[in-house]
Amino acid sequence: MNKIDLKKYKEKLDKELANLEKELESVGRRNPSNPNDWEAKQPEENIPGADLNEVADSIDDFESNSAILNDLEAKYNNVKLALEKIEEETYGLCEVDGKPIEEARLEANPSARTCKEHINTNLR
Repeated sequence: MNKIDLKKYKEKLDKELANLEKELESVGRRNPSNPNDWEAKQPEENIPGADLNEVADSIDDFESNSAILNDLEAKYNNVKLALEKIEEETYGLCEVDGKPIEEARLEANPSARTCKEHINTNLR
């Protein structure tokens, strides 16, 4: 594999990180006791107890925000990890076998952690 253009991927990842932060802030907030963790926005607490429909809608919104937030947070963490790998000069290597990740895969997903062969490997 040819040497990959780290500057190009760093720019893409920086832009993606900024977009993900905006999306995360729309459905959640940083956990004050752990700034690396995001939590869904809590439902409004000043809903009159008599209006059960509003309470139910608020709970549904919270559950929806939680699901969206979990997906966004995973993407956010993968982008941050990819940026760390650029700094450590390990970007573009499969986490399973250490071989180069295909450039087409990195082009489609700059925060990819594995090559196509190991795409379904469960990484933490």
